[in-house]
Amino acid sequence: MTIGVGGSTAEAELAAMTSLRGDTPAIGDAERTQRIARAQALMREAGVDALWLDVSTSLTYFTGLRLGRSERLHGAVLPARGDLTYVCPAFEEEKLRTMLTLGDDVAVWEEHEDPTALVTDTLRAKGIAVGTVGVDEATPFFTFDGLRRAGNAYDFVNASRITAGCRSIKSDAEIALMQTAKNITLEVHKATARMLHVGITTTEVQAFIVEAHRRLGSEGPPPFNIVLFGEATAYPHGVPYPQTLKDGDMVLVDIGAPVDSYLSDITRSYVFGEPSSRQRQIWNLEQAAELAVFEAAQLGARCEDLDAAARRVIEAGGFGPGYATPGLPHRTGHGIGLDVHEWPYIVKGDTTVLVPGMTFSNEPTICVYGEFGVRLEDHIYMTADGPRWFTEPAHTVDDPFGYEA
Repeated sequence: MTIGVGGSTAEAELAAMTSLRGDTPAIGDAERTQRIARAQALMREAGVDALWLDVSTSLTYFTGLRLGRSERLHGAVLPARGDLTYVCPAFEEEKLRTMLTLGDDVAVWEEHEDPTALVTDTLRAKGIAVGTVGVDEATPFFTFDGLRRAGNAYDFVNASRITAGCRSIKSDAEIALMQTAKNITLEVHKATARMLHVGITTTEVQAFIVEAHRRLGSEGPPPFNIVLFGEATAYPHGVPYPQTLKDGDMVLVDIGAPVDSYLSDITRSYVFGEPSSRQRQIWNLEQAAELAVFEAAQLGARCEDLDAAARRVIEAGGFGPGYATPGLPHRTGHGIGLDVHEWPYIVKGDTTVLVPGMTFSNEPTICVYGEFGVRLEDHIYMTADGPRWFTEPAHTVDDPFGYEA
């Protein structure tokens, strides 16, 4: 029997849990003020006169606001010089003001008015009658279309050069929050493995994962919660039907949850019961590919170099080539922070150079459709001395959580 898999119950695991949130501080206005200054410097370098921030994680990053997107326009205008202005429906102004901690200039629109015209009016009020406006890449098309019609004096460009230029490099405070989130999720993984038993369903396990994250201190439910058994583990993002656990099944659990909106994302694969020779072969190959990515993740390396390192190992093991299956059918990793998938991307063609402060996943999945799949996913953060793991990788196919290491 795989060590650490089975032998407990959901009730016993939940009863033993206490919060791991600790005293890691949330991001404060002093750091957000620095972020805004950095964005404005990048805007001036790029010749961008202002930035439109829609309801997105970039709005949260710069202002701390966490708003739900709807058809009604909310957001903020950030000029390359000067203070930002929030834009919202008039009937939401009082509520918005109770949420603001950074700045207090609010422009409002009534229900019968065109809110995108208010955005361009706000730009003109800031002395930007013509010029280049960076548009938050998460802006819905209907909003962008309105901006384009209302603001024909402006050249609208994708703002990712500014937003990614800031958000791709994490501060010590951000990394500390991500570390806390990942510590919580790794403990959820361990508890999840222990409570498994023959006959449990994937939906029962998912419900346990939600409650376990809550008890251990995550601020909200997992935004993704992938639990797969047997042949379904070959599908990277799951299947649209529940499964029931059988002895000898490969188990794949891919989960994460937020701490101060910063996300974890960890995957573990292991066998319920005794691994077969085929399961051992592919699990060990997956582990070797993950470790090869870590070794390749040196300062100055390009993101695509890490993807290539994983594929060399997998192809040498007889899988692939390229994205062909059996093998690794998707990129090897992605940046993470306020979004579970953000810049940079560990994939061929991404020539972003690794520098201190970057954070990204390492998950070179091996998919064998009709049999099973294995994904071991941990995250890396870059320091001045090179790569560091957020979480200790899986140990062995027989002892994935290292209880006897």
